[in-house]
Amino acid sequence: MATRVWRRFREPGIRGHEAGAGWLFLLPVIVILGLFLVLPIAMAAWVSFSDWNGNGSPLGAHAHWVGLANYRDLLTTPGLDQNNFGEALRNNFYYVLLVVPVQTAVALFLAVLVNKRLKFVGFFRTAFYFPSVTSSVAITILFLFLFSPSGAINKLLSYLGASGPSWIYDPRGLFHVILGQFGVNQSGGHLANGVFLGVSYWDWLAGPSIAMCVFIIMAVFTTSGTFMLLFLAGLQGIDESVNEAAALDGASEWNKFRHITVPMIRPTIFTVVTLGLIGTWQVFDQIYVGTKGSPLNTTLTPAYLSFDTSFNNNNWGAGAAIAFILFAIIVFLTLLTRLATRNPDRVPRRRRFALTGPIGDEQVSRIGVGS
Repeated sequence: MATRVWRRFREPGIRGHEAGAGWLFLLPVIVILGLFLVLPIAMAAWVSFSDWNGNGSPLGAHAHWVGLANYRDLLTTPGLDQNNFGEALRNNFYYVLLVVPVQTAVALFLAVLVNKRLKFVGFFRTAFYFPSVTSSVAITILFLFLFSPSGAINKLLSYLGASGPSWIYDPRGLFHVILGQFGVNQSGGHLANGVFLGVSYWDWLAGPSIAMCVFIIMAVFTTSGTFMLLFLAGLQGIDESVNEAAALDGASEWNKFRHITVPMIRPTIFTVVTLGLIGTWQVFDQIYVGTKGSPLNTTLTPAYLSFDTSFNNNNWGAGAAIAFILFAIIVFLTLLTRLATRNPDRVPRRRRFALTGPIGDEQVSRIGVGS
């Protein structure tokens, strides 16, 4: 008996020999990913624990092991590095906080709009998607012209009797500006004296700067079209008979959208929010072309700070540490999004084949995937 079991375990079976051929076909991709993805990540991890300044090889005599010193300088040691990193996190936090919900809502609204049977719907789909395929550098330069102090936006505001700000040159926080309208210009006590990552609590509550608001508007304008297509695919995957049955039961359009459409496109919402989080936390090219972190570091982001620290200040260890902290933030928020958008009715994988009757009962059944 034991011999038969061992022989059955050793025999490859009908398709067993195909496994070797499969791995052989995968070998070029595995080698490419190893050389151009896994190896660079491993080297960047080593650099984040070293004092390499960009001269020579990071594995040579120019690089020395410093342990967690680069991470301590960014997270716990007061100084310029921590202050810049704190300001970059604050700016990017408000950028993410405003861009991701707005672009998701706008994309879903556009998808619902173009999913209807309207005239020229193909034209509108193309028009809404067109900004997404335009060069980010070109879009950035266009917005710099539009939001310059003498640009088209301020000219339009002047026709309405309003005086526009300096936009891209204005470092004031949006929330501070709003509070200033109610006579709150500065804070004393705990908010002014308390500090987190080198930035006072009062400055943490400043909100995005007026300059960063320009990039927020730009991000919503350029990315909503891409996410519109994802939502459109999800909407077209909903069986029309479900909506028809709900209409026969007297459900309003809002109730159908809330109780049918949104739950059925939950995987699409997770995809859109996850891609939005990744893209907004990695914003770089718009900042590089537009402001390089100015004015007064109010448009500085971790991605640009990592580049500037490495290439301009030759502090590659701190630059790599910033990149890995940013990676940890993105992974954490992705997992959080997964938990927030998961289907509460989904049966866990380990319980999908649980016994539903007493052991030994010939009529016992198992819960399958499709049940």
